[in-house]
Amino acid sequence: MTDIDELLSIRAAELYYEEDKTQDEIGTILRLTRWKVGRLLAQAKAKGFIRIEIVHPRARRLGLERQLRQATGLTDVVVVSTAGVVDELDLQKRTAQAAADYLTALRPVPRTLGISWGRTLHDISLQLKPGWASGVNVVQINGGVSLNARPGTAAATAVSIAQKGAGQFTLLPSPAILERVETKQAIASDRSVAGVLEMGSAASAYLFSAGQADEDSAHVDSGYLTPEQITELVRKGAVGDVVGRFIDSDGQIVDPALDERTFGISLDQLRRSRTAIAVIGGPRKHAIARSVVLSGLCTVLITDEDTAQALLSPRTVS
Repeated sequence: MTDIDELLSIRAAELYYEEDKTQDEIGTILRLTRWKVGRLLAQAKAKGFIRIEIVHPRARRLGLERQLRQATGLTDVVVVSTAGVVDELDLQKRTAQAAADYLTALRPVPRTLGISWGRTLHDISLQLKPGWASGVNVVQINGGVSLNARPGTAAATAVSIAQKGAGQFTLLPSPAILERVETKQAIASDRSVAGVLEMGSAASAYLFSAGQADEDSAHVDSGYLTPEQITELVRKGAVGDVVGRFIDSDGQIVDPALDERTFGISLDQLRRSRTAIAVIGGPRKHAIARSVVLSGLCTVLITDEDTAQALLSPRTVS
């Protein structure tokens, strides 16, 4: 492209995208044929002179989605735009909306949907519209009975998702983490509880998020762990938790003793699933998102564009 053509391309792009001129009008202004104007616009786009940004909260970054699928081998990827995001809560809501949209469009509709709990899952339950499914069975896959005075959202999340999907819900009546292994074993041996775990293990699809390993962990907020215990888990290599199980950057359990007291399906059961949808976004979750994706804990990732870029960094996909 000559300097003259470059200048003409820029001018044509300005008139077309900023002044809303038609190609015929641009041709009259620049004294060029309509064919030449079309060629200049195509060249401007090819050279990167034009950057088009869709700023709607439900806009997706299709290019990043394609790159992530190719780099990671994931079955599907949804990447939401961060344009216009006000704060981390706004970004979480946007990601939750994308997850609700994905779940609504998922075909075939899962007969049994295994779900985790936490702030992100609760937001998804709020974003789902009544009628998103017909007759879906929702089952909790990890314990979520709150240990503090604040009401928990685990049960409310499962109930909401099921009721909006005109289906049934099955709750797992247990804390996420027990004080003693013996207590966990006793609860797990109960016939009704064992039935819930069996149902969760056989779910046709899973929907879960992941928590970061810091003082803002949902496990601290719910009274399961103290900030000091989280610090110790980080010292052992923890980057976050999935269904209550704290893992390192390779997706391995960092504290086997704690994991023995953690109630719910195993990570290997997630890895064996044909449809495991992870909804993970925000700057503090880059490390846990990387671990989840690279260790095969999900088949579908719903995230934001900054997290997607972090996952595409050379050290991630090498």
